[in-house]
Amino acid sequence: MRFTEFNFHPQILEGIEASGYENATPVQEQVIPPIMQGRDVIASAQTGTGKTAAFLLPVMNRLLEHHVDGQVRCLIIVPTRELAIQISQHMEGLSYFSNLSSIAVYGGNDAQNFVAEKKALQLGADIIVCTPGRMIAHLNMGYVDLKGLEFLVLDEADRMLDMGFQDDINRIVKVLPEKRQNLLFSATMPEKIRSLAKRILHDPVEINIAISRPPEKIVQRAYVVYEPQKLPLVKILLKKTPYRTALVFCSRKQSVKQLTRELKHGGFSVGEIHSDLEQAQREEVLSSFANGRLPVLVATDILSRGIDIDTIDLVINYDVPHDGEDYVHRIGRTARAEADGAAFTLISDKEHTRFAAIEALLGKEVPKEPVPEQLGPAPAYHPRQRGSGGGGGGARGGRPGGQRGHGGGGRPPGRRFDRNQPRKQG
Repeated sequence: MRFTEFNFHPQILEGIEASGYENATPVQEQVIPPIMQGRDVIASAQTGTGKTAAFLLPVMNRLLEHHVDGQVRCLIIVPTRELAIQISQHMEGLSYFSNLSSIAVYGGNDAQNFVAEKKALQLGADIIVCTPGRMIAHLNMGYVDLKGLEFLVLDEADRMLDMGFQDDINRIVKVLPEKRQNLLFSATMPEKIRSLAKRILHDPVEINIAISRPPEKIVQRAYVVYEPQKLPLVKILLKKTPYRTALVFCSRKQSVKQLTRELKHGGFSVGEIHSDLEQAQREEVLSSFANGRLPVLVATDILSRGIDIDTIDLVINYDVPHDGEDYVHRIGRTARAEADGAAFTLISDKEHTRFAAIEALLGKEVPKEPVPEQLGPAPAYHPRQRGSGGGGGGARGGRPGGQRGHGGGGRPPGRRFDRNQPRKQG
């Protein structure tokens, strides 16, 4: 289905054309019509399916149909500052030819940004993209005016609940007008998400997009090791595997710091991303990584979603992710834009069952590569999970085994909320 078939406002269509989009993804085809009709929506959709445009475009269209100055009209709540920035940048590109304004509200930035956020929340920006903690900080100051809010969007709701934002979300929702349109997007639909949906949504349309699996062009391999063997194995993989840029995921920020330190001592040019860094530091590291000045980046799962860099050839999971969706998100950072890529996962003797669950989600076994002899004996793979599709020994080898997610490239420069001129003029 082409975007021209949705009957969007001409200014929206200009932004779509300038961004280079022609055909809608499955999630966009299913989500856009009910939002345009004013229905609440709960959708199971992952990063990379085009869900950002799926809610931005119809919301922008409805805002343009009945434009109101001086009010915050749409609030988009997301789990991380990286995702807030990405959605805001996407909004800027799509709204370039309209008079809609937006701003990203997130922690870790300087006092000047806080002042700009305050102005937007007082004077009104059409769309606010925020992290829960930062919005609570503004609410505590007593100047936030959300009386004119028409739309509430919860993006990656499962991740927000996993990160402990349940109370913050509840508090934000309490200050919103009861009459509003609610949109909830989540990669998974556990009971806690359905419970949240029941409290917030009204007679929603439920849309389920099948859990995406990694592209077949990603070469997936696993190494079954003892925990102390992980660090030397990462060094070996980085030395022997050809890549332009490599992304190494750790489940804890302490592991990120330690691994980065050890890789630097080993002569690698490496940076790190985790929640202890200020936003300016994160942006500097990401910029260096994106333009190739920094070939190796070690990060927590805050980068498994909301990063769109086409040159990542190699992903290494230093730790096995806690669930299959996180695994798909992590390794999906490579083999983008029709490029090839490889993903290696290091499985310690305590992570077998967890990895077997991931293999069950994938519907296939990930080949287990032999551990280099210089690292000594390695454990066998015993997932101890019936029907997991795991099986096999740790020392055996294995045979090598549409539209991109919206958010990158090809957009005109966007315009953001400015305290001296809060509304863009079309």
